[in-house]
Amino acid sequence: MTMIETTYLTDQFLIAMPTLADPNFFQTVTYISEHNASGALGLVINRPLDLSLGQLLEHLEIATDRPDLAALPVYQGGPVQPEQGFVIHSPAGQWGATLHVTEHIGITTSRDILQAVARGEGPQYLLVTLGYAGWGPGQLEQEMADNAWLSTPADSDILFHKPSDQRWAAAAALLGIDLNLLSAHVGHA
Repeated sequence: MTMIETTYLTDQFLIAMPTLADPNFFQTVTYISEHNASGALGLVINRPLDLSLGQLLEHLEIATDRPDLAALPVYQGGPVQPEQGFVIHSPAGQWGATLHVTEHIGITTSRDILQAVARGEGPQYLLVTLGYAGWGPGQLEQEMADNAWLSTPADSDILFHKPSDQRWAAAAALLGIDLNLLSAHVGHA
């Protein structure tokens, strides 16, 4: 019996293949924050909602006088718990509820980070999502085997600086792949 080594995709981008028709993930880039034998959790980083960070802060009754921050988009992080906020940020820092994905990147779900951001004392880089994407044990591995996704190590420039409508193509370009050349219709000889 041979053991198949499982490769976990924490701190990777999942890039939806053009053939992935699920409307929750069509042409998405998902930042995988946790992947282990229990499953995976990720945040879609290229689906801006019709909601700004300023509007979200106002809804949470957090005041800010930072128009640059207030103008930032909030993203649809995935179909699970769409009322829950997640802040991907760098540096990771120390907040009430932070998952340290890497030495430099954290994901925080506690209100204290938004309060600090509103005061101009938050992390240097951030991306805010509502909701997340989740996979049960072995589910993401099966989807990878079914060629639903490409994966590549996450790139903070794409994560925090690239315009959201360019992230899908930019993430694939890290692998040297032009998604426009991949047909949604795969033929068999």
